[in-house]
Amino acid sequence: MLTPKQIVEQLDRYIIGQDEAKRSVAIALRNRYRRSRLSPELREEITPKNIIMMGPTGVGKTEISRRLAKLVEAPFVKVEATKFTEVGYVGRDVDSMIRDLVEASIRLCKQEAYERVRMMAEAAAEQRLVDILMDEGSAKKPSKAANFFGLQMLLPKPEGETEPEPSEEEKQSKRRRRADKLEALRKGELEESIVTVEVAESNQGDNAMVAMGIDLNLNEMFGGMLPKKKKQRKVPVREARRILVAEESEKLIDMDEIIDRAVERAEQDGIVFIDEIDKIAASGHIGGADVSREGVQRDILPIVEGSTVNTKYGPVKTDYMLFIAAGAFHVSKVSDLIPELQGRFPIRVKLNALGVEDYERILTQPENAVTKQYEALLETDNVRLVFTDDAKRAIAEAAFAANETSENIGARRLHTIIENLLDDISFNATGEHPMIEVVIDKGYVENHLKMAAGSQDLNKYIV
Repeated sequence: MLTPKQIVEQLDRYIIGQDEAKRSVAIALRNRYRRSRLSPELREEITPKNIIMMGPTGVGKTEISRRLAKLVEAPFVKVEATKFTEVGYVGRDVDSMIRDLVEASIRLCKQEAYERVRMMAEAAAEQRLVDILMDEGSAKKPSKAANFFGLQMLLPKPEGETEPEPSEEEKQSKRRRRADKLEALRKGELEESIVTVEVAESNQGDNAMVAMGIDLNLNEMFGGMLPKKKKQRKVPVREARRILVAEESEKLIDMDEIIDRAVERAEQDGIVFIDEIDKIAASGHIGGADVSREGVQRDILPIVEGSTVNTKYGPVKTDYMLFIAAGAFHVSKVSDLIPELQGRFPIRVKLNALGVEDYERILTQPENAVTKQYEALLETDNVRLVFTDDAKRAIAEAAFAANETSENIGARRLHTIIENLLDDISFNATGEHPMIEVVIDKGYVENHLKMAAGSQDLNKYIV
């Protein structure tokens, strides 16, 4: 388990600044590990200290939580507080966030189980693929006589009549052909060959019922007793291999064990990120929409306090899940939430608005920096982008100026500006020309963003 300092170091690879928020989530994560080492009696008495993040949009609230969950491979779900409605109204109920978390946990555990059995599944899929190739290679167009004898196959055979045994020479010939197919398959010579495979039809449900939020799976209702519908598909060998590996993996894993592990993992390690929580805070006026907002808060309260939610995989306890709430709080305040809900988020962290230096570091330091993303994208079309340091500074200043003079959307402004900056290059790059190098310098940025003489109009770059 990582120490708090190591957790912060890992978060620094992707998120610039916000040291106080990183420190808080690192301590919360480490406390989970500390709790797991206690005796069962004492462990039950210790619950996570939930966190509420306050700061403008685009400063890293969601990214910190998502990266934190990914770092420790914990089940994670992000929900919008504004999507929920009070019980009795049309809309999503708050219990759905826990059901979503359990589904995320099952996907996580399932993927880990697939990795454990991957070698066996690939070997079994390879043998099935060879069988398909052998059958298709030996298949011929049936003649009328063959059709007649085929009908006879449906009739009962006379007593004592048996199928003729293939000769030893035929057996050896079949083994040689099978070995040749297997060798060609492993060398990748048959990747584009078309084969016929059977695949199970997915149950999408009735579109009208799904639109109303009703997702019925009859096979689940009958305990999986109904046979799955299958259909034949003609696909290349590379696609057939993927389908067969998935089928063989399903045979090798125990779903009951995965569900049990996933439910326990969601209960003990799950992280629920509730965004836009400031939008359900009361505005100070009595009645109207505030009544509904307070009702949603009261519905969320038992989930955060610790309760049991019924899911299709059984009851799930929320007592030890970590809840991270976030909101801009530029109109309302944390104190506008109901007191009971405030008490369930004892740790409060304020995230700062970004400055020019922060934007410049975001363009340079993170492993997933937006400049690196666009460099990789355009290199696929034989265009090598080179961003100079003064260009990054100019982009950072443009982002800061745009956020100051219009709606502040934080680091998301960088995506908007760079997309407009590279619009012509992205449109004209085709990949049919040899590799060319395009240098993005300060002059290029100023010309394309009309920043000359300090009188710029960046309104058109508002998202």
